Amino acid sequence: MKPILVILLMSLCVAVQALEPGDRLEPFALQDQFEETARLSDATELVLVASSRAAASIVDEAIKAQPEGYLEARNALYVADVSRMPGFITSWFLVPSMQSANYRILLDWDSVVAPEHLGQDDSVLWLELDRREILKRQTFTSAEALRKALERNT
Repeated sequence: MKPILVILLMSLCVAVQALEPGDRLEPFALQDQFEETARLSDATELVLVASSRAAASIVDEAIKAQPEGYLEARNALYVADVSRMPGFITSWFLVPSMQSANYRILLDWDSVVAPEHLGQDDSVLWLELDRREILKRQTFTSAEALRKALERNT
């Protein structure tokens, strides 16, 4: 029994390991606020992750004035980790409010993209990629700094 427990604990530790430069993101597919599926592919160059309402507000403030397709033009995906929110609140209130956004928001119901970022309530995680390999990892706590970084990332 103890060896099985040790193996399970070790696999859990690996699963929540921080994503660092040199690591590769595993391919994933998530639905957006309109229930359309988007996938991480080798062409994806940037993944933004917001794990809280505060972080989502930073992303919204940074890109809400941009034209539709702004993130797609940068080969970027924006993921909202909604795993800590009760499902009925997300489904009944949060997702309908997201439908007014002019950008795509991928919903991570199970925290599969960046589970180690869940405690970072006030920051947006930025993962710059080359064929799913993380080149750069940084966090943003202001919309202005995120906006400037996105403008440089064209």
